[in-house]
Amino acid sequence: MSNVLELKGLTKTYFAGKPNEINVLNGVELSLKAGEVVGLIAPSGAGKSTLLHIAGLLDNPTSGQVIISGTPAEKAKDKARTRLRRAQIGFIYQFHHLLPEFSAEENIALPQQANGARKAEAIARARMLLERVGLQNRYSHRPAELSGGEQQRVAFCRALANRPALLLADEPTGNLDPETSETVFLVLMELVRETGLAALIATHNHDLAARMDRVVRLSGGKIENI
Repeated sequence: MSNVLELKGLTKTYFAGKPNEINVLNGVELSLKAGEVVGLIAPSGAGKSTLLHIAGLLDNPTSGQVIISGTPAEKAKDKARTRLRRAQIGFIYQFHHLLPEFSAEENIALPQQANGARKAEAIARARMLLERVGLQNRYSHRPAELSGGEQQRVAFCRALANRPALLLADEPTGNLDPETSETVFLVLMELVRETGLAALIATHNHDLAARMDRVVRLSGGKIENI
């Protein structure tokens, strides 16, 4: 089975004058296959958000390769990176980042329309996804009218709206109480299993990480298998 994500020799250095160079990533090697869920754990400040941003084409590495579904992306021009990111990658963050002025279904439909889908098709898929996560009675609700767990489930649906090959999640249950976190985690895992995408999920919760296919640790700017 081919790799959906390949990170090869990835480095990231922030320059603030010679004495103040900060090496965050020091030769990261990581690959994910379709259908594989990988937990990423790291101490605070170790660079996991930087790693996810580079893997998701939101930032550039200092050196190394980022290959998405066989396409080298680290040196691609902005428009090509945007197209690849929109078509191949879904993102979930600790905070849902839903658009407050739009309903749940509209938050999921808009990325599809930006990717070329017709409005009716986009709304139909949005409703299907919302139904799948138990929010069939929340189509028209705006984010402020939803609980934290409901907001995060809408964010999951939005991340899957364009049928990505790769899902990147940065502490997706970090803002939720334990019971809601468990519910949301189960929904996330179910959706990932059904769609067969590759998922890299950063979490401080080692118990959740242990329930994924494998766990890796970011330490000293490198990836270690656990």
